[in-house]
Amino acid sequence: MARLLLLTIVTGVLLLSLMLVSLPGETSVSLEDTPPTAKGLVFHDKNGNGVADPGEPGLEGVRVSNGSDIVATNSEGRYELPISSDTTLFVIKPRNWRTPLNELNLPQFYYHHKPIGSPKSKYPGVLPTGPLPKSVDFAMTPQEEPENFKAIMFGDTQPRNQKEVDYIAHDVIEELIGTDAAFGVTLGDIVFNDLGVMPAMNKTVALLGIPWYNVVGNHDINMDAPSRKLANETFEHFYGPSYYSFDYGPVHFIVVDDIEWVVPQGDGRSTYRGGIGPEQLKFIETDLAQIPEDQMVVLMMHIPIIGVHDRHDLYRLIEQRPLCISISGHTHHHEHVWITDVDGWNGPKPHHHIINVTVCGSWWRGTPDERGIPHATMADGAPNGYSILNFDGNDYKLDYYAASRGSNYQMEMDAPEVVTPDNSHESLVYANVFNGDQHTTVKMRVADGEWIEMDHAREIDPKYLRTYQSELKILEKNAGLFTEIPQPKASTHLWKANLPASLPLGTHRIHIQAVDRHGRQFDDSRIIRVEE
Repeated sequence: MARLLLLTIVTGVLLLSLMLVSLPGETSVSLEDTPPTAKGLVFHDKNGNGVADPGEPGLEGVRVSNGSDIVATNSEGRYELPISSDTTLFVIKPRNWRTPLNELNLPQFYYHHKPIGSPKSKYPGVLPTGPLPKSVDFAMTPQEEPENFKAIMFGDTQPRNQKEVDYIAHDVIEELIGTDAAFGVTLGDIVFNDLGVMPAMNKTVALLGIPWYNVVGNHDINMDAPSRKLANETFEHFYGPSYYSFDYGPVHFIVVDDIEWVVPQGDGRSTYRGGIGPEQLKFIETDLAQIPEDQMVVLMMHIPIIGVHDRHDLYRLIEQRPLCISISGHTHHHEHVWITDVDGWNGPKPHHHIINVTVCGSWWRGTPDERGIPHATMADGAPNGYSILNFDGNDYKLDYYAASRGSNYQMEMDAPEVVTPDNSHESLVYANVFNGDQHTTVKMRVADGEWIEMDHAREIDPKYLRTYQSELKILEKNAGLFTEIPQPKASTHLWKANLPASLPLGTHRIHIQAVDRHGRQFDDSRIIRVEE
């Protein structure tokens, strides 16, 4: 009887095993095919130790995502989400709450679930995380987030090495220490291909003492990766997911990964292009569906939205929102783009996209100044630097800051040194208003003369062109003395006008006045001589 019972049990186990093995041409069935579920708690971390201790309540209604789905915590602060063997869970920071910061002021709002870690690559990725924890918890502490706040925007910091990190430290970071900005963002190209420079860059930016978010750029990816999914492993190691969102004050921010790593079949060379992809678009769609229509939304990305191949899918998600802007870096010039139906935009009003000034300017090129730092002027004639987005409820304004030049340096003038009374009217005056756009008005006058409206001209900045040509001549005789600046390209923030005719002899002041679309006025002047 015992032998018969044992035979029955063994036969049953074998039959069950056969049921779990697929026949040829059939879908494989396995207990491992069922995606595991992550469970966790979002809680008020009263003592700041990152652990849910007794007496620290869960927070209801906080959203948590696996990069695709988004769920809100229940009345006890708990959530559940499906995950795979390569999932990053992250909490979407709500208003008036703060996620922990590490020693480098990088927000710790995520948990990587990579049981075996990142695949081997030239640069370190995520270490093996092991089995899924019983509870993946997110700590939060309260903070006041007013209607009015500032956010620092760095376009392409992009250092190749420690020397260029030091350029950033002296040219930008030193003047920003003590800032009253709520947080900062680097809009991609944190470094220049050498991902080993990221720790030095992080330590330098950390001196600002504010939370610092990061966007992935085309120079921040693992270029030996066999797929887009694995191209961000080092970025994930330092900064977390490559796309995510958070609230600050009345504004909802979405960080977009628009670097599509393309690995061709055969012997073709891997490269990148501007692309978002269906998985991320699903996250953005789900996220925005839970954001009120009257809430300001800011999309932050690296490649300008107009250079993304599947941008029209993104347009469909944002074009009916009355309050939405976007900002990027990548092109190493500064520009305000107003997207209309010409580019397939179907919204009731144009979309405002900002291509932000870059910290590294023209990749730290050009003659060094007295500090040994290259002038790094960008190809549109604008100086390297950064911007600050000022928010007041649903209103926003962008301020341009030229590195180490002070907040009053908002334009560069170009005019002849000397003219004669007979030919003054043949001479042009140019004003490169760095943060200007099609809604900016610019006028000039000589001495106490009449104001003259200047024409908005999409041209090469003549002053930058002369700098480019003169530096090339220096390099012809002194090869390797410095790196040449990029070839000039047409500026979108250039104005010009002719001097008045029959100027009187003497030394006169040319006064230029620019007024932006917010009604803010900026002034500059230059001295000119009128001689026979």
